[in-house]
Amino acid sequence: MPRCTIIKNGRIVDPKNNRDEAADLYILDGKIASKPSNEILDTAEIIDAQGLVVSPGLVDLHVHFRVPGQKHKETIRTGTSAAAAGGFTSVVCMPNTSPAVDNAGTVQLIKDIVDKEGVVNVFPTGTITVGRQGEALAPTGSLSRMGIVAISDGGKCVQNAGLMRRALQYAHMFNVPVIDHCQDYSLSADGVMNEGFVSTKLGLRGIHKAAEDIIVARDITLSTHTGAHIHLQHISSKSAVDIIRRAKARGINVTAEVTPHHLALTDSEVESFNTNFKMNPPLREEEDRIALLEALEDGTIDCIATGHAPHTDYEKDVEFDYAPFGVIGLETALSISLAQLYHSKRLSLLGTLSLLTSRPAEILKLNKGTLSEGADADVTLFDPEETWTPQFKKFFSKSSNSPWIGRELKGKVKKTLVAGKLVFDGQKILAD
Repeated sequence: MPRCTIIKNGRIVDPKNNRDEAADLYILDGKIASKPSNEILDTAEIIDAQGLVVSPGLVDLHVHFRVPGQKHKETIRTGTSAAAAGGFTSVVCMPNTSPAVDNAGTVQLIKDIVDKEGVVNVFPTGTITVGRQGEALAPTGSLSRMGIVAISDGGKCVQNAGLMRRALQYAHMFNVPVIDHCQDYSLSADGVMNEGFVSTKLGLRGIHKAAEDIIVARDITLSTHTGAHIHLQHISSKSAVDIIRRAKARGINVTAEVTPHHLALTDSEVESFNTNFKMNPPLREEEDRIALLEALEDGTIDCIATGHAPHTDYEKDVEFDYAPFGVIGLETALSISLAQLYHSKRLSLLGTLSLLTSRPAEILKLNKGTLSEGADADVTLFDPEETWTPQFKKFFSKSSNSPWIGRELKGKVKKTLVAGKLVFDGQKILAD
């Protein structure tokens, strides 16, 4: 007898199929199914979703799980647990590990660890350059054959335009997208926050927006000449948005993402000197924040990605200048996205969820982010109205470097299913 689960009484919101209705969802042997026979229904497990939204499992194109080499910050188990608790059923893992993911052996190692410890689907990426040093190209062909979904130097930006052009040519040859962290180091130098009024007031070294804008323009130019698909990470600058908008109008093969923290916060937060507001690119000004929201509304920016970057307490608990860049985000991303887009009435619930499900999946051609019949039953149940407050050391992530600690959020994940199996019940992780 097939294994059947029925999610009853929920509001099904499936952007891929433009579906928003009160209905039951049927899962048969880990796949989304039509209503089965009465004989099967009689043995079905029932999940009551009264008052909840039933959506495709969320998809995140940008996480750092620190494995191999930095288990003191995060492990595959803790990182994927955080993902499940945040409603994410599929994540794309960046290659800035130790050693970096620049060879087939390291890809296989990560896959083996995911098979043993993973709670959700993990898609690995490989590096653009050997050791992420920006000097010699990594073997894109062999990485591609091992199943990486993209190449990226994960938190580093290739500064040599000639080398980046060759990287795009090879990537296009193997039909592999290139993901880039856009930053001109000659302009960012030793900066620790956005260059502007607040940095001047605080006496902190600034990172000028042009450091992002110039590389965005360079990458788009190289995509124009090579035809390669380039995906631009964590866009933060109004000018960068304008450059991307014009490129899309010309049909350039470019996509872009934005993080929840850049949608919701500005550089004024740094006045507290709280290092949980230190990230790269840095929090910008209000005009940039508004431009990012408008870019999601008009499709200039394609999706939301967390940039989940765990660090230990002792690494972050230092002077602002010396703390590492990065914040965690998997467990709070849905709440922040709902607040900035749905509750603010900028987008419908269908439109908001598309930025976290079908659209990121389409960017990297992942067969995820949908409740279509026959698709893997990766499903998230959440209450868009429930409020909660993140607390220090209460995250499923191994690290607690979150800018949202102590702030009331609205929208709470209640259950997460992967391939039809309940892995998070609102309180704890249930995976084996």
